[in-house]
Amino acid sequence: MASVRAASRVLSKRILSSKAKTVASAVATQNRDLHFSIYGKNDAKVSDAISTQYPVVDHEFDAVVVGAGGAGLRAAFGLSEAGFNTACITKLFPTRSHTVAAQGGINAALGNMEGDNWRWHFYDTVKGSDWLGDQDAIHYMTEQAPAAVVELENFGMPFSRTEDGKIYQRAFGGQSLKFGKGGQAHRCCCVADRTGHSLLHTLYGRSLRYDTSYFVEYFALDLLMEDGECKGVIALCMEDGSIHRFRSKNTVIATGGYGRTYFSCTSAHTSTGDGNAMVTRAGLPCQDLEFVQFHPTGIYGAGCLITEGCRGEGGILINSEGERFMERYAPNAKDLASRDVVSRSMTIEIREGRGCGPDKDHVYLQLHHLPPQQLATRLPGISETAMIFAGVDVTKEPIPVLPTVHYNMGGVPTNYKGQVITYDGAEDKVVPGLYACGEAACASVHGANRLGANSLLDLVVFGRACALTIADICTPGEKLSPLKPNAGEESVANLDKLRFADGNTRTSEIRLNMQKTMQAHAAVFRTGDVLKEGCEKMDAVYQTMQDIKTFDRGIVWNTDLVETLELQNLMLNAVQTIHSAEQRKESRGAHAREDFKDREDEYDYARSLEGQVKKPFEEHWRKHTMSYVDPPTGKVTLQYRPVIDASLDEEDCSHIPPAIRSY
Repeated sequence: MASVRAASRVLSKRILSSKAKTVASAVATQNRDLHFSIYGKNDAKVSDAISTQYPVVDHEFDAVVVGAGGAGLRAAFGLSEAGFNTACITKLFPTRSHTVAAQGGINAALGNMEGDNWRWHFYDTVKGSDWLGDQDAIHYMTEQAPAAVVELENFGMPFSRTEDGKIYQRAFGGQSLKFGKGGQAHRCCCVADRTGHSLLHTLYGRSLRYDTSYFVEYFALDLLMEDGECKGVIALCMEDGSIHRFRSKNTVIATGGYGRTYFSCTSAHTSTGDGNAMVTRAGLPCQDLEFVQFHPTGIYGAGCLITEGCRGEGGILINSEGERFMERYAPNAKDLASRDVVSRSMTIEIREGRGCGPDKDHVYLQLHHLPPQQLATRLPGISETAMIFAGVDVTKEPIPVLPTVHYNMGGVPTNYKGQVITYDGAEDKVVPGLYACGEAACASVHGANRLGANSLLDLVVFGRACALTIADICTPGEKLSPLKPNAGEESVANLDKLRFADGNTRTSEIRLNMQKTMQAHAAVFRTGDVLKEGCEKMDAVYQTMQDIKTFDRGIVWNTDLVETLELQNLMLNAVQTIHSAEQRKESRGAHAREDFKDREDEYDYARSLEGQVKKPFEEHWRKHTMSYVDPPTGKVTLQYRPVIDASLDEEDCSHIPPAIRSY
């Protein structure tokens, strides 16, 4: 063994010595100009049409996917599988995408624990959305769910199992049997409490089977739009500072959410709403951004996620008096009511003085009444997270928890096929060449509130839907229409401006001001005065972007520049979120107004519809918010779009008429 180690050391010295000589010789013989490599299997061309300061490389593909989380990977390899020459642009290595952090599971009516039906899942999702979800998209997602989970299993995803070898399904919030009348459903397929990690690695492993060109650590700057059509994307290679224009007939946005607009959230620092911002800068709308989900159980002080699966396995929330308080707020579902209901209940307990700890500012999630073997088997990650971030042994003590920003129901508006749409006041119009899926998109399957474990389902179903739609309307190898020589010029000018920005305020200071404003003024409970003040503050913070200062003037791996670009993106999401919330004069799902406590529908669904006159579209709030921003000024413009109430096939699955939502 010692001789092997000695041989290894000698070999290492030789390799290092050889490398050092090669580098020294390269430095001596080459000039010190900017060096960059061109990746990808196509014939990329270097151009100086839009910049002489930055190398610009032009690529051509049949399809480009921006983002390599669950939705992006499923769309990318679905396109490659269909024969399309596909590029996947991602600012992170694929397995570092935020899908990896999902814990609880993925919903599908497999019926492994008791009889189940996808139509019951459809009902629960419509009800969970507080009747703001588009029922055609919900129909599509819930009907496709069982096949999507079986497909993942066939890809090799190692689901937890029942004793007889079937996929184990746990209880999860808002899930019921027999259209809400049959008790709690066990519909959430999981891999212990690390389902997202397993899903992402399974999809990435599968994607390597196909011939997709990955552009890893490339930051997408903007869409290339001409005459209302999307013709590709312009991106920055973070490794060497080169600019890349990707020409494509089809562009899929799968960039995730924008949780980092808030001070305390469960999102990764990379969840900066880049896709939403690219769409906004292209003059297109975002939809329903005021609906921000607060997960009931983030670790107090740290914000780390504690999965709803804890309550699905039998965990309970208790207040300072040791009372299981959810029995008062949701007598039937109790701790497994939908997330917005649980978050509000926790906040009320704290407000009324029944919070835990010295400052009475959180509640406890109790798991120590569960068998240690169950905790070790079904919730191993949570046991570890609680010990690291809260110093708690879950087999003996409760976990201190607080509602924490977790998910964005809103995003880029799409139909159930994944095509990005706009609304012209009369009907939906498809934006040619542009698609979106995952948390970046708003299909809208989640409406005003997402049910737990519907997000991973959303990723795989609509990632696949984008690939199927493109395969249906396009053929591989189609000739691309020409791109203007100066396409992307504005993006490069903006990049250069930020790189040499020499104002008085650091990127981190502006970001903190934005996050504190959002946390204080667009929280679990909202009021008109606080929202109005928040709008004024956010508008003022937006203007401070003109006074930003960056420090790194380099171009190779300039994290200062990338963080500033991400802050620009976050700002566009934040102003739309708070202005949309201020305008919505009702409480629906995650948007809870204390000055407008009730849902404002076209009818009063608390009483018989007989004799009631339908309110005009302008006078009720069961409609989608479509928000636009003028990037130079930050001015937000809002319009509204009707909710789609019809399912895809009324005979097979009739739509669910609005009703009062209770658990």
